[in-house]
Amino acid sequence: MASAADGIAGLGTEQSHINVPVADPGAWATAMNNLGIVPMGLTGQQLVSDSICIQGFDPNLGIITPINPMMAGISLVPPHPVAAELPVIKEIIHSKSCTLFPQNPNLPPPSTRERPPGCKTVFVGGLPENATEEIIREVFDQCGEIVAIRKSKKNFCHIRFIEEFMVDKALYLSGYRMRIGSSTDKKDSGRIHVDFAQARDDLYEWECKQRLLAREERHRRKVHEERFRPPSPPPIMHYSEHEAALLAEKLKDDNKFSEATTVLFTWIDRGEVNRRTGNHFYSMIQSANSHVRRLMNEKAQHEEEMELAKEHFKNSLLAILTQFEQITAVFTAATRQKAWDHFSKAQRKNIDIWRKQCEELRNAHSEEIMGIRREDEMEMSDEELEENPCKKIRMEDSVLSAQSCALREENDSLRWQLDAYRNEVELLKKEQGKAYRTEEDHTQEQQQHFLQQTMQNMQQQLLRLQEELKGKELELEQAKDEQRFLEGEVISLREKLLNDMESVDFTNHSPDSHEKGVNGTTSLYHHREKNNEAVIRGPLRSEKEALLLGIISTFLHVHPFGANIEYLWSYIQRLDTKISASELESLMLRLPNMFKQEFSGVGATLEKRWKFCGFEALKSA
Repeated sequence: MASAADGIAGLGTEQSHINVPVADPGAWATAMNNLGIVPMGLTGQQLVSDSICIQGFDPNLGIITPINPMMAGISLVPPHPVAAELPVIKEIIHSKSCTLFPQNPNLPPPSTRERPPGCKTVFVGGLPENATEEIIREVFDQCGEIVAIRKSKKNFCHIRFIEEFMVDKALYLSGYRMRIGSSTDKKDSGRIHVDFAQARDDLYEWECKQRLLAREERHRRKVHEERFRPPSPPPIMHYSEHEAALLAEKLKDDNKFSEATTVLFTWIDRGEVNRRTGNHFYSMIQSANSHVRRLMNEKAQHEEEMELAKEHFKNSLLAILTQFEQITAVFTAATRQKAWDHFSKAQRKNIDIWRKQCEELRNAHSEEIMGIRREDEMEMSDEELEENPCKKIRMEDSVLSAQSCALREENDSLRWQLDAYRNEVELLKKEQGKAYRTEEDHTQEQQQHFLQQTMQNMQQQLLRLQEELKGKELELEQAKDEQRFLEGEVISLREKLLNDMESVDFTNHSPDSHEKGVNGTTSLYHHREKNNEAVIRGPLRSEKEALLLGIISTFLHVHPFGANIEYLWSYIQRLDTKISASELESLMLRLPNMFKQEFSGVGATLEKRWKFCGFEALKSA
């Protein structure tokens, strides 16, 4: 330390660019070391030892040099946990124009806001009023290269550095009290506060950097995908007679058949087949078809190998099961009284455990063999169904027929019976042996033939019943049409009769008839009264018609201008949904003295309306 102080005292004129006065070399060394800067003497010698300074510092970089941003405690990398008994000690920092005094170590550290992404700008507040931009630059130049300083008139400024890790160094100066020179004036001192600042330039550079990283990541993924992308299929040559001849030879070769069929398919898909090349393509297709027999033979060979392997596997399992049964018999014999009493307690326990394990393994093995047998039986039943296509067709017909539910149920029951018979036949075959197999097959075929005949007869009967049902439905439709026609004829005859009666009434009231005499008029009047009474009394056949008469009279009385038959029918249908418009119209036609028809409108708007005229009939009577 003394030699370092002597070096500082012997400052020469050749080192005039070093203009930082150091009053206390020890304090200066401690402050610079806390900032992450190795303090150096004017002669290039370290003021403190390497064990105290940050590891990896290069002395040739100068007195104030930025350190590695990846060092713990300086940049974005989280610092190593510092022991509570070794707090960071801040010392007095001297510069050319001012002096920085640390805050009281007992006070809490200065607070900071959340760091914005890509932050390179700091906010510095609490500056002395007389602080200039040169003094601020002189203090914060120790942290790194400054890009710009924006000073305000209200004792604060914003400083933008060239790198992000320099912001962490500037935050170290937060809480220091700055005093300009040796003045004690209030305007020459102030407690500075350093915090992160949010700047548009920093955010823009950070976003540019993120976009660059995203582009690099996309490029890396693209290169990775292209590296592992499967190769493209080889190009297919165009059709020519030479290529067709070569392809015909390849189609005959078993090893090149797959490649040749791909080329043939591509040519046909491209539309190379025409009238001129049709014979060539036919010959190639014929060559491709010739491989069908080879493929079927290969399939049959593989199926035969698989059956042999299954048979061998089944025989091996049966042999293993037999040995399990033998071991179980040994354990059973050992547990009998005459042998069991001669074993010790531990031996009995072991024999009992072994016997249980052997029985569990034997049962599991037996279940596995039974499962294999069930699978074989299911495969045999599937093959029998495939060999009998008539049964499939009959089943499809029964499904499509909507009215064959009873037949379907009977068919299911018969099929279940057939399955039961088949199982019984298989059991009988196994018990009786090969001698009776032919007879059982014959009886089974007879049963199947009988069942098929029964099902055919039932289907024919069902079809005959369906045809009869359709005939009855047609007859019913014809009867309904005839009934509607007769009702229309009756209604037209009634209208004609009513018109004739009205014409008779009109002739009775004419002046000529009046001249014939009073006696004739009186008789005609009595005759008309009787006819009217017969018309009024006659048409009402039931209490329902009387009720409808009252409802119609009330409805038409409420509508003095009349209403058409559809409107009236829609109203009465709310009370009786079974009533029809033709019934209402026939009822009103039978009562001409209570209801009358009038035509309103012109041309396309011509409409027939019904009106209530009962009161008019009473007045006239």
